[in-house]
Amino acid sequence: MHSEDFQLPRSRAANERLHALIPGGAHTYAKGDDQYPENLAPVISHGRGAHVWDIDDNRYIEYGSGLRSVSLGHAHPRVIEAVRRELDRGSNFVRPSIVEVEAAERFLATVPTADMVKFAKNGSDVTTAAVRLARAVTGRPRVAICGDHPFFSVDDWFIGTTPMSAGIPAAITELTVAFPYGDLAATEALLTRYQDEVACLILEPAGHSEPPPGYLAGLRELADRHGCVLIFDEMITGFRWSEAGAQGLYGVVPDLSTFGKALGNGFAVSALAGRREVMEPGGLRHPGDRVFLLSTTHGAETHSLAAAMAVQATYVEEGVTARLHALGERLAAGVRDAAAGMGVGDHIVVRGRASNLVFATLDENLQPSQEYRTLFLRRLLAGGVLAPSFVVSSALSDADIDRTVEVVAQACAVYRKALDAADPTPWLAGRPVKPVFRRLA
Repeated sequence: MHSEDFQLPRSRAANERLHALIPGGAHTYAKGDDQYPENLAPVISHGRGAHVWDIDDNRYIEYGSGLRSVSLGHAHPRVIEAVRRELDRGSNFVRPSIVEVEAAERFLATVPTADMVKFAKNGSDVTTAAVRLARAVTGRPRVAICGDHPFFSVDDWFIGTTPMSAGIPAAITELTVAFPYGDLAATEALLTRYQDEVACLILEPAGHSEPPPGYLAGLRELADRHGCVLIFDEMITGFRWSEAGAQGLYGVVPDLSTFGKALGNGFAVSALAGRREVMEPGGLRHPGDRVFLLSTTHGAETHSLAAAMAVQATYVEEGVTARLHALGERLAAGVRDAAAGMGVGDHIVVRGRASNLVFATLDENLQPSQEYRTLFLRRLLAGGVLAPSFVVSSALSDADIDRTVEVVAQACAVYRKALDAADPTPWLAGRPVKPVFRRLA
């Protein structure tokens, strides 16, 4: 247990250096120190399995590793071995390497609902490529995004719809329209309103709740009827729902889908996959106009593709998705019991599929509260738990989960005191944490 007056002097100094040289002090907004209590944003030294160490020599049980990407744990032996094998053989050539076809064959065997795949580095690379492809094959300008899902891409077609829209022309944003998750009637009304203008429907097939019965199949039928491309963003659902993503679990086949995050276990690799007739216009073997689909200098880096193949083999052979669900169920049950036991069961709320848990922190009026989130995160950090979410990795042990629940119980005791005082301020020791998407810094 870290002490009551838990401090991170080295991390604090490193954060100042980061901000001086890097806009935002991090390379991902969700990793920013504004997401953590003031002066308690650890700077990481290294990680192994489900644990990370900061530069102040504190060890943490870590959740949400690498924005959900490190689902097998840090420095996973099988992945590292596959990567190491390629490192001495060169990583990038003037022509495709044989690893590219092996990785494609492996991916399409894992996700059999797709006929072709193209690899890149980031989720944004492939979601934007999917949108461009949909616009090209339909000849239509508008993109329909699911408005209930928080993030699709760093590119203008999506970021223009967020509160951080500075620098994006309104003319681009006007071409993006939104539909609500789970509501087929509203989606049909949107497609009718913009008849023959919508190129694609893009959504995460599942989120914090399961798809309503028949919803994904209904969306598939709507897309077919209105002549638009159905795109599943499987960045999160890929591997965490099943090896073949949500499409594999629910049995609804999109025209295009995008994978990333868990695919590389922390190495940079993403994938755009889909039906041959939709993908092929991005290639050389079709009679129509060429589509500039994906052309990335580092998209086929050999060691990242080797990592992806090792991840897929590990998931299939070791039943990793089932393990993620079992660990998540143990954690969710433990956290709910601890919160209820401390009288805050209505205020610390665990949500989502067991393999992808998040938590909400509610105030005395049961409204979401950044102040109470700050209080909760402070107590977790002091107890050696780094948890912006409760998203598990398969490297966690039952002992790690049980220890996490102990720390949560201690945090809930403080939470109860703050609720009784109807004021969390004395327990914050600084400004509250902030939402990622906001207009002003």
